[in-house]
Amino acid sequence: MTTFLYARVSTADQTLAHQRTQAEQAGFKIDEVIADHGISGVSTMLRDRPQGRRLFDLLRKGDTLVVRWVDRLGRNYSDVTDTIREFMKRGVIIRTVINDMTFDGSTTDPVQMAVRDALIGFMAATAQAQHEAMKAAQKAGIEAAKADQRKYLGRKPSYDRKALEAVVDMLVAGIAGTSEIAKATGLTRQTVLRIKADPAKAEAVLSTWE
Repeated sequence: MTTFLYARVSTADQTLAHQRTQAEQAGFKIDEVIADHGISGVSTMLRDRPQGRRLFDLLRKGDTLVVRWVDRLGRNYSDVTDTIREFMKRGVIIRTVINDMTFDGSTTDPVQMAVRDALIGFMAATAQAQHEAMKAAQKAGIEAAKADQRKYLGRKPSYDRKALEAVVDMLVAGIAGTSEIAKATGLTRQTVLRIKADPAKAEAVLSTWE
């Protein structure tokens, strides 16, 4: 039985080393890392990614697949839920670094199965909604930057792409309070509160400066 970490590295800030460190700090012992680089998770199904296809070939009954969050397993709600259910049918256990969720297809209790399936659907829908919100905010930020090229951009944000994604992830997952998030990301509590109050605006400001 092997524990695989699947990572999608789509930007310079989402480094493979960072994602593996996060998993190991969460208590996972990783035997092998499978990673796709420069692949959009929003537009590309897991099966259509080079290493994603390899993952389908490698996983066997009794293996554990670790991902940072369920959005790594597909491009949208349907893709994520289909992927999780197929792996569970194979006898693969899926675990997430954020919130340490476990999806195991071995249970036969109907109530537990219903709760598990409902949770899969909720998490997949949340992941898709987050993707769409971030994409819309990025588009708005780019358009605003083009329109205001001659205008003073305002104060440069104190956070970078890596920090913003970390704050949004922890806020969505509800795994820490404002002070804990500030300490973990190195930002001030006021900055975290501003991001929490309007994540789309925070994304637009960062996109403008980028």
